[in-house]
Amino acid sequence: MKIRYDMACCFVVRPGEQAGQAEFLQLRRSPGEYLAGAWSTVRGRIEDGEKAWEAALRELHEEAGIVPDEFYQLDTVDIFYLHGDDTLWHCPGFCAVVKGDVRVTLNEEHDAWRWTARDEIDRKFIWPGERAQLAELCREVLDNGPAKAYLRIEVPKKEPGARSQKPG
Repeated sequence: MKIRYDMACCFVVRPGEQAGQAEFLQLRRSPGEYLAGAWSTVRGRIEDGEKAWEAALRELHEEAGIVPDEFYQLDTVDIFYLHGDDTLWHCPGFCAVVKGDVRVTLNEEHDAWRWTARDEIDRKFIWPGERAQLAELCREVLDNGPAKAYLRIEVPKKEPGARSQKPG
């Protein structure tokens, strides 16, 4: 069995219509891509010389055309096994907080996007590891848990040159 640590994921959250609500971005994998048709969060490989948080920001921009307003690390690591290549993955998670009117621009890996309400996490996020990371994200970041200030990562602001696409 192989063990890998070179993948990061990034959950994108925007404020909901009412106080205390939030919505999470999900991207659908394009036909012909690995896990075609599955809805997931932003996820990608960490390149040589890149820090995990830098990879999460890069993948967020590449896959969805987004630069966050706030950015946080998660302490919960998504650990999952892929039988096809007998690999156990350890995937650190991050949280990108965006404005309600954020523009989403998909790359070729995805063919649709949607916003999922906080109360639908357990139904619409299919991977158990993602749900565990989302539980921490809600508790510590959205609900202002005691670790929130220590989880924040300051990142330089950049504006992506993105075109808008319609949700799926």
